[in-house]
Amino acid sequence: MDAVRSAGHQAEHVSRGADALLNHHNAQMILLDLGLPDMDGLEVLRKLRQVSEVPVVILSARNDERSVVRGLRQGADDFLVKPIGLTVLLARLEAVARRAKVEVAERAGVFNTGGLSVDASKHEASLDGRDLKLTAKEFDLLALLAQYAGSVVTREQILDHLWGDAFIAVSRSLDVHLTGLRAKLATPGLIVNVRGVGYRLETRNP
Repeated sequence: MDAVRSAGHQAEHVSRGADALLNHHNAQMILLDLGLPDMDGLEVLRKLRQVSEVPVVILSARNDERSVVRGLRQGADDFLVKPIGLTVLLARLEAVARRAKVEVAERAGVFNTGGLSVDASKHEASLDGRDLKLTAKEFDLLALLAQYAGSVVTREQILDHLWGDAFIAVSRSLDVHLTGLRAKLATPGLIVNVRGVGYRLETRNP
């Protein structure tokens, strides 16, 4: 961490996997060691990928092929083996950061699917030209579903995005906001419940 800070980056160190899972919202990138005291680093990665696309770079003393393959297949953006020179480490982190910025830019802005329009920056949504009077949570839920229109968004992803806790909180709040959103959309079948997984916003013809 000191080396990363010395290069001008802000860095926060947490020693347990559970802390990483609860604090990942504040991170633009996670440098993950696989040897953690409370759980295996690959398990932390698996849980992170259920709810977040934050770039994750594994930095580990494990150099066996199985660990490297598992890490990359479970969603790590890069796998670095200790020891590694500071210059190389920073260059790899910067490369991952550049790719992440491109991906975020591609998803930012206005989402359109059929007659549904969601403008995340203006916090506005309309359906077939009709303004939707949504609460803050209803809008955030719709914006998240619209961002991945046609694909399933898991319940864990939604809880993490809207309430910041996908693994501990047990709440009916999501169901209440989803019911309210569906009522205001007034379009049966637009938001589909994928049993045991999550929800999908269907794409429509204009």
